[in-house]
Amino acid sequence: MKELIVSSINHNLNNAIALLKAIDSTTYQDTSVGPYYSSIGSHIRHTLDFFDCIVSGLDSNNIDLTARKRDEILSTNKEFAIQYIYELQETLLSYIDVNTNYLIHVTDNMGQGKITVNYTLESILAHANSHTIHHYATIGYILDSLGIEIKIPGFGYNPTSPVNKREGI
Repeated sequence: MKELIVSSINHNLNNAIALLKAIDSTTYQDTSVGPYYSSIGSHIRHTLDFFDCIVSGLDSNNIDLTARKRDEILSTNKEFAIQYIYELQETLLSYIDVNTNYLIHVTDNMGQGKITVNYTLESILAHANSHTIHHYATIGYILDSLGIEIKIPGFGYNPTSPVNKREGI
């Protein structure tokens, strides 16, 4: 099961790399689209922060999703983000053979304060993948608002979306 999850995540991360290679740095950093005025780079950084929390907390068995680094270089430098993604993909591949027959403590803020719940490695990775797809959809809206058309099949769509509606950006 971990192999399928890691493969799915890496596929989605490859889509991010394809996107970053297809746009220029100005587009990556553009914050002109309302209502949130966030950039493609900020969404990429946010999704990578989520994975970083997993990687950083796994050894201590305390993944804190509220302790994001928010490294702005990921938001502003697409080449740095691409390299970061490659390194993350290698780390994820190393998890395939890791014993995960235990529960991992994951802390998040659900809007009314922090709460710690138990996950498996597979479940937190699946959660991170869904979270990434959600932000890819927002990136699709940003690109559309900027009048930029890039075709990456399935980008921003949950795999359960009907195929005829899952065109991608």
